[in-house]
Amino acid sequence: MIDFLQVNFVPVLFAGLLFFLVFGFPVAFSLAATGLAFGFLGMELGLFPDVLFQALPLRVLGIMSNETLLAIPFFTLMGIILERSRMAEDLLETVAQVFGPVRGGLAVAVILVGALLAATTGVVAAAVISMGLISLPIMLRYGYNRTIATGTITASGTLAQALPPSLVLIVLADQLGRSVGDMYQGALIPGLMLVSLYLLFIAGVAIVKPDWMPALPMEARIYTEKSGSSGHRSLLALFVLCAAVGYGWSQIHEGVMNGFLNRITPAPGDERFIMSVTVASFLALGLAMVNRVAGLGLISRLTEQVTFVLIPPLILIFLVLGTIFLGVATPTEGGAMGALGAFLMATLRGRLGLSVLKGALESTTRLSIFVMFILIGSTVFSFTFNAADGHIWVEHLFDKLPGGQMGFLIFVNFLVFLLGMFIDFFEIAFIIVPMLVPVAEKMGVDLIWFGILIAMNMQTSFLTPPFGFALFYLRSVAARHDYDDVITKERIPAVTTAQIYKGSIAFIVLQIIMVGVILFNPGLVSGNIEKVERISKDKVEDMLNIETIDYNSNSSNDNW
Repeated sequence: MIDFLQVNFVPVLFAGLLFFLVFGFPVAFSLAATGLAFGFLGMELGLFPDVLFQALPLRVLGIMSNETLLAIPFFTLMGIILERSRMAEDLLETVAQVFGPVRGGLAVAVILVGALLAATTGVVAAAVISMGLISLPIMLRYGYNRTIATGTITASGTLAQALPPSLVLIVLADQLGRSVGDMYQGALIPGLMLVSLYLLFIAGVAIVKPDWMPALPMEARIYTEKSGSSGHRSLLALFVLCAAVGYGWSQIHEGVMNGFLNRITPAPGDERFIMSVTVASFLALGLAMVNRVAGLGLISRLTEQVTFVLIPPLILIFLVLGTIFLGVATPTEGGAMGALGAFLMATLRGRLGLSVLKGALESTTRLSIFVMFILIGSTVFSFTFNAADGHIWVEHLFDKLPGGQMGFLIFVNFLVFLLGMFIDFFEIAFIIVPMLVPVAEKMGVDLIWFGILIAMNMQTSFLTPPFGFALFYLRSVAARHDYDDVITKERIPAVTTAQIYKGSIAFIVLQIIMVGVILFNPGLVSGNIEKVERISKDKVEDMLNIETIDYNSNSSNDNW
């Protein structure tokens, strides 16, 4: 028996973990129980030293004092406050008025608002449930194809996985041992590309199948002018003006910030983009406020509504990301600033009541404790796993894979895709990723690129039938029975589970395409991260020798 355990200890360890999970024990306690049970078993059998868990209390204290993980409750609190202050409802109504006059406009609004919610809430469940409650009845009311409507909602909600400031990216950065700021910079362009891919798909369907996505009827367009015009010309003029000012400022910013930060290389493109949009947003908000206070009447009702509803959350998001990208604030400090900004926004709108604040704090505390317990459990498990040389066992699993580094990445993405159907991303990040990191490093894989691939892949698995979590979230809020619409008074048939599953397929294909693009174009990720010059050991020694020679030379001259 001892010989069998010595040879197969790691597989038996995983079998023990699977046993606890199958019987429904919480993941955090299953990890801790498996690690402790097999650790003590190994010590009794003489496989491990008696001091195996001696450093465990210090490790747990290190987890509790991890400043990187402190960003999780801040960003969670920011998102929950904005969600419960009905920001999503205001955003969807406003953006739908902008794009509603064209076919597919409602779907475009859902994608854009979903991306904005993803960047503020950072949690898939919150984004999908919010969009399902608000937008699905409206899309069904105006005759949208059900598969397109449900697929658009679930896909837009899963953007919370990969768009900064995502909780997934914070957790992955901690597990990969990399900077959260670098993870955010690496994920920005791929995330925006995925949003663009969604929008192109919606536009294509609107052209090929126009009856699937009808435009809003005239009676549903509530921000028209007295003259009968839509107000879009005023909105376009303001957009062009602010975009031109933002672009011009980015050119000035290049020289100013390079001097301020003592930087000799050009500023990354995502940094210039973030700061330019922030300046343009401030300008638009200022012009709209001056117009309202002075009663100038220079901008349309639609433009004013878009500015006051859309710009404040945009400014908040871009200020948080901008300070992190510039290195002015750590992710934790950026999250604290975001939470404070959410408090101010909700207060100014008169929507930060005691019940909203209490609910937001309770949800934030619950999620933070959930993450902390899983991390502590995975740490206990890793003590036994590492003592049994589990990382060597995992490395041997990939020794025979064809294709080298690319074969490893393809296999890992396939594995994460399958696991994402059954377990949450926290479990994948705390259990699977630490096992794969040593192998990835040994194969020379850039860990930022590796982390973005995993995040984008987990986003894909959230949509995959029959176990995709986003599908369950939408199923929980979609109509299960026929109902009478409150506006049109027409009978609306119930939304079936099959329609929700079918709607996700096209977006799964789009996400797989995006994963492939990132896999074969790592520059999309690494090209946005400011490179730090690495100095070799030999060069350091040479520099020290030169300084020593100069010092001795100067000393000799002084003595002479």
